[in-house]
Amino acid sequence: MVNFTIPQLRAIMDKPKSIRNMSVIAHVDHGKSTLTDSLVAACGIIAMANAGDTRLTDTRSDEAERGITIKSTGISLYNEVTAEDISDERMAQVKDSDGREFLINLIDSPGHVDFSAEVTAALRITDGALVVVDCIDGVSVQTETVLRQALGERIKPVVTINKLDRGFLELQLDWESMHAAFVKHVENINVIIATYRDETMGDLQVYPEKGTVSFSAGLHGWAFTLPMFARMYAKKFGVSEDKMTERLWGDNYFNPAEKKWTKTGDSAHRAFNMFVLDPIGKIFSACMNDQMDKLQKMLVSLNIKLTKEDLELQGKQLLKRTMQRWLPAHKALLEMMILNLPSPHASQKYRTELLYTGPVDDAAATGMKNCDPNGPVMLYVSKMVPTSDRGRFHAFGRVFSGTIQAGVKLRIMGPNFVPGKKEDLYEKSIQRVVLFMGRKQEPVESVPVGNTCGLVGVDQFLVKTGTITSAPDAFPMKDMKFSVSPVVRCAVEPKNPQDLPKLVEGLKRLAKSDPMVVISIEESGEHIVAGAGELHMEICLKDLQDDFMNGAPLKISEPVVSYRETVTAETEVECMSKSPNKHNRLYFKALPLGDELTDKIDQGEITPRDDFKLRGRLLADEYGWDVDIARKIWAFGPDISGPNLICDATKAVQYLSEIKDSVVAGFNWVTKEGVVAEENMRGICFQVLDVTMHADAIHRGGGQIIPTARRVMYACEYISSPRLMEPMFLVEIQCPETAMGGIYSTLNRRRGHVFEENQRPGTPLYNVKAYLPVAESFGFDSDLRAQTGGQAFPQCVFDHWQLMPGDPMVEGKLRDELVAGIRKRKGLTPELPPLDRYKDKLKQPAFSRDERGELERVRWGAAACLAARRRVARTLPSVAGVRRVGACSVEHGSTLHFPARARCRAGAVPCEGGAVGRSAPPAILGGGSRGHARPHEGVRAARMCGVVLSI
Repeated sequence: MVNFTIPQLRAIMDKPKSIRNMSVIAHVDHGKSTLTDSLVAACGIIAMANAGDTRLTDTRSDEAERGITIKSTGISLYNEVTAEDISDERMAQVKDSDGREFLINLIDSPGHVDFSAEVTAALRITDGALVVVDCIDGVSVQTETVLRQALGERIKPVVTINKLDRGFLELQLDWESMHAAFVKHVENINVIIATYRDETMGDLQVYPEKGTVSFSAGLHGWAFTLPMFARMYAKKFGVSEDKMTERLWGDNYFNPAEKKWTKTGDSAHRAFNMFVLDPIGKIFSACMNDQMDKLQKMLVSLNIKLTKEDLELQGKQLLKRTMQRWLPAHKALLEMMILNLPSPHASQKYRTELLYTGPVDDAAATGMKNCDPNGPVMLYVSKMVPTSDRGRFHAFGRVFSGTIQAGVKLRIMGPNFVPGKKEDLYEKSIQRVVLFMGRKQEPVESVPVGNTCGLVGVDQFLVKTGTITSAPDAFPMKDMKFSVSPVVRCAVEPKNPQDLPKLVEGLKRLAKSDPMVVISIEESGEHIVAGAGELHMEICLKDLQDDFMNGAPLKISEPVVSYRETVTAETEVECMSKSPNKHNRLYFKALPLGDELTDKIDQGEITPRDDFKLRGRLLADEYGWDVDIARKIWAFGPDISGPNLICDATKAVQYLSEIKDSVVAGFNWVTKEGVVAEENMRGICFQVLDVTMHADAIHRGGGQIIPTARRVMYACEYISSPRLMEPMFLVEIQCPETAMGGIYSTLNRRRGHVFEENQRPGTPLYNVKAYLPVAESFGFDSDLRAQTGGQAFPQCVFDHWQLMPGDPMVEGKLRDELVAGIRKRKGLTPELPPLDRYKDKLKQPAFSRDERGELERVRWGAAACLAARRRVARTLPSVAGVRRVGACSVEHGSTLHFPARARCRAGAVPCEGGAVGRSAPPAILGGGSRGHARPHEGVRAARMCGVVLSI
């Protein structure tokens, strides 16, 4: 029987200090959903006897079949804490509370790496995280990934070491081995926290003696913290609870003969082993060995009351009921969460500056910081949840400021909204507001600040995420950064052509339902679905076919992998391209950014929103950039924040700002479709070196500049040693020593390599870490299990991009098979286009802008002419059409002599020696007859042909 009502729940929502928003995060199969059942059972939503088996937060049928969580699920739980659970003295120490009633907005998230986007979406709208660690497997690769994500969002973690029943029943470890394993797990968690924590958060490390680590068995529904045991023993030893808690962990030993505490001793006398593990071990032994008399005595001494029906149970059922009565999991977990996790009132003070993109002192930011229910509405939608009919979606998010009500018109800002513009901005009314209660939703009139909720009626205006506000000048909240990339792609098409409209509509719905999936249409007309891995793709395609297309059959291609294009050398010769009307010229070059800088951009440490002076100084100091160029970064791309840059390296070019938007548009086009295989670019910096533009603005519009910018950047990539990069998985494999040979042989066949292997202390198992190309990962799981007799369990997570061996521009397997295959699949010609399609050539080398300007500025005295002659003579041998240039001698005074005869193939009148006056310029072909030239004619001729025959 549910022990709370929706009105009760709504009443406590108005007390921000009594709310705890938390996510349950962990590696796959570490027991998140089973542990969550205990909290749900404490509220009466499911029977306590079924806790651990029901998995209420696994709402999909395929989640129950596969035994893993696929979608994150929210549930709001009402809890009233008694004085028996938490004493008045301890409650008085908790400043972040308002009475003994608490609302827990809990989100159970997936553990499989392919569904990491669901974890990111859950973390954005919560303030605390319960990190679940398997006591046998320990801290795994995905544990580190999700914990790093949580720390990046300024979320405070608490830890539970789960599956203790396996240590007691399956492995039957001795107490000292269990204690050593627990210490190791806590240390590993603290190393990750210390590595990735935000400095502004202070010390976030977890300690069992401080109550931030609990020990649990989710399947059996029991858990404990050290303060719980300390309360049992404090009176007996005549010490305070805090003092007793400290003695129960670490190197503290009790000698029962002398009744003394010491810092050294044998394992049998360690306080944790003697006072915590030993009593639990005795109950396990009595229940499993059917020693009812012994069990009855222990139940009396521990003041545990079991009914007749309970005592008739046997084995694990009796053990589960006994442990649930003695150490109920919900009490330990609630105590840990209430005392150690922050409320919205506390957390929004330090999270606002991280989440809000606008000024930190405007009305919206102030309302968020103060957790003000009367401030402007600020709600972040982190994901879209399909309704029961699969046609519409609930927008699931959290209210960060104000109170959201049904029927009120609000501004809906999508992820592409830019303040000051109207793109991706809508003003619509909210139809209904609902609370998520696991498998069902409950309607409410309004939801105040600090709570999670679902909105009905906004799904047609948002694709995946967005910000909803009532303030006309509010900025959107920062987009989420996912830890994985959609690198596996499949092409889909309907078997029956008449189902094409169904497919298009189904793909739109699929894009809404999953935060990570990317839908695109190739030029060839193919519909492409991109996901994070093989399992993710399988789930997405199943949803598409069964739920969003009502079972219409699909033809699905073999999965293919996304690559990235990069350059490995700086452009040796600047590239020039002319606009279609031949009046504008762009001069560019390309150079590699370097792995370190590219990764920093990927991780969001260097962004387009940074102050340009601070960013320029950082690039100059750490990466050796020219500070002037570093301050003139025009854009990041693709998609506004990608790992490619375009910089302004010009000097004094007029009207440059007028074509900036057109060049950036061309840059975004290029970085999405590279020249080699039309894959995204990565790690390339394009520099604008010079621009020649038509004086009339109508001849330098977007139609002239955008395709020209595209062509010149393609040319730069073409001649800068282009290479392909492929995505790499980090594979973590658990296996016994006998299976190691099968692992190595499987990896070697698939271009993988092992870089680390460690034996787990106290077990015959090894942890093997390896890198595996994503392109070689299809069917890897089944192949590995076949080679190792089912003894190896791999877990793959996207790790990095790696250069592929081989040059895609040179004849060989890479060009003729991989690149040609990608181009053919995209409807392009298999052969690479020629360079002259993108790079234009100058018909005659001209003087540089500086040299032409100086010629015009020369005052024609003897010394000035001599200096000009020296500058110009260096360029003459390269001028087409000049046969021979005579030497020039300059006498003191104002007479210049031209003794040599010079001719031009162009057929102009030759210039022979003669004297000119002081004011005359050097003789310029076509600037006068027989060597006599008027200044204005000579300058005009220089402008026309740019060729000086002799001085």
